[in-house]
Amino acid sequence: METNPYYNPENVGFSIPPRVSRKTQSNDTIVNIGGVQVGDSEIIVIAGPCAVESQEQLFETARAVKTGGARILRGGAFKPRSSPYNFQGLGEEGLKLLSSIREETGLPVVTEVMDTRQVGLVASYADMIQIGSRNMQNYPLLKEAGMCRKPVLLKRGMMATIEEYLLAAEYILNQGNEQVILCERGIRTFETSTRNTLDLSAVPMLKRLSHLPVIVDPSHGTGLRWMVPSMAKAAVAVGADGLIIEVHYKPEEAICDGYQSLSPNEFAQLMTDLKKIAQALGREISLPKPSVS
Repeated sequence: METNPYYNPENVGFSIPPRVSRKTQSNDTIVNIGGVQVGDSEIIVIAGPCAVESQEQLFETARAVKTGGARILRGGAFKPRSSPYNFQGLGEEGLKLLSSIREETGLPVVTEVMDTRQVGLVASYADMIQIGSRNMQNYPLLKEAGMCRKPVLLKRGMMATIEEYLLAAEYILNQGNEQVILCERGIRTFETSTRNTLDLSAVPMLKRLSHLPVIVDPSHGTGLRWMVPSMAKAAVAVGADGLIIEVHYKPEEAICDGYQSLSPNEFAQLMTDLKKIAQALGREISLPKPSVS
């Protein structure tokens, strides 16, 4: 049987940016966030509320996700909302609350930065800064994040191709910051039954083309609480290095995104299920040992 001379499994129709390319660096990049390593054999779960709403809400949720097995705490102090009349976050007060609960739980913190003028402030409180979907092609912000030297969680733009996504990451690495994590969080398609279309095919593609760790956000990817566990399990199955999951101690009272946030009990059950899948793949999810009374 003759081989097609034009067949090239690496031909994706574009040139891979040099700094993010696996051809430049064949070994996987390991990103260190406050002592937690992403991109190694352990699958890292980042969990917490969409937005920091109050001390009670953040602290109760953070304690719950720590008990459930989360390794990193998420929570938005600055929130990019579609409507200017919706809750925009607590700002620096939210950052202070995140820093305070980190001291109690020991969980490193990731929170979003929306503006070049905020990078220094957010980086002074957070262990990792997040650049959200809406800002994936905000090139001045990408450059500033690259210069701040804190680990960066870069979410895929809602209408970005893989090429555009990798080029965005290249902006950060080009400034000397190699501590970048890619996050697939769903793209906008003609489908309306889910918030976005979670493109899980992006995970093996990104891992084949780039040495950077890849995680998945099934909360924004679906927008539906009942779908989050299934898509989280699927993300682990296709090779994701981690997950970022929205959890709220009282989802029905959440100011934003309560409909896609898991309760603490739902999160704990999901973590137990994910551990089994990880083990079947030769990977690991570390869960806290039950306390002995």
